[in-house]
Amino acid sequence: MKNEEKLKGGCICGKVRYQITEQPLFTQACHCKNCKILTGSSYIVYTSVIENTLKVEGKISSSVELKAGSGASYRVYFCNKCGTYLYADYDSAVGRLTLRVKTLDNPDKFPPQAHIFIKDKDSWLNLTDSAICFEKMYDPKTTWPKESLSRIKNYLDNKSKERS
Repeated sequence: MKNEEKLKGGCICGKVRYQITEQPLFTQACHCKNCKILTGSSYIVYTSVIENTLKVEGKISSSVELKAGSGASYRVYFCNKCGTYLYADYDSAVGRLTLRVKTLDNPDKFPPQAHIFIKDKDSWLNLTDSAICFEKMYDPKTTWPKESLSRIKNYLDNKSKERS
C-alpha cells in the first residue's frame, strides 16, 4: 500500500490518530448482547487487521478483561482523553486486532461482509442479505476471502519463525 493510500482514523477529540499499513482482512457487524451494552447501540461494525499493521499515535488505555458473545476474552483500547473505543484485542484472534470501522476517516469503504450473532439482533432491524448473516459465529476458513486467510497465515508463520 502506497503511503498516500494508508488508511487513517482516530478518536473524536483528535488526541489519538492511527493508520493501517495494509488493507483490513475482514469486516463484520456484531449484534451480540455484550457488544450492544458496550457500545450503547444495536450492533458494532469492526474490521480485523494484522496486529503489526496498526500504528497508533497518542495515549491509549486498555479496559479490564471483557467477554464477547462467543465467550472469548478480550480487551478494548480507547483514547485516554475522550474515551473513544478504537480497537479490541481478542484472545481468540491471534495476530489480529479488531478496529472499530466508524473511527476510520473513510468508514464507508468497509461495509460488513458478515453479520454475526443475529440471534440477538434487534427485532426492528431488517437485514436484507441473508447470505452474510450468521446466528452466532461463522467459520473464517469458509467465509473470509482466500487472500485474507493467506495474509494472516503468512504473518503467523513468520512470527513463529522469529520466535524459534
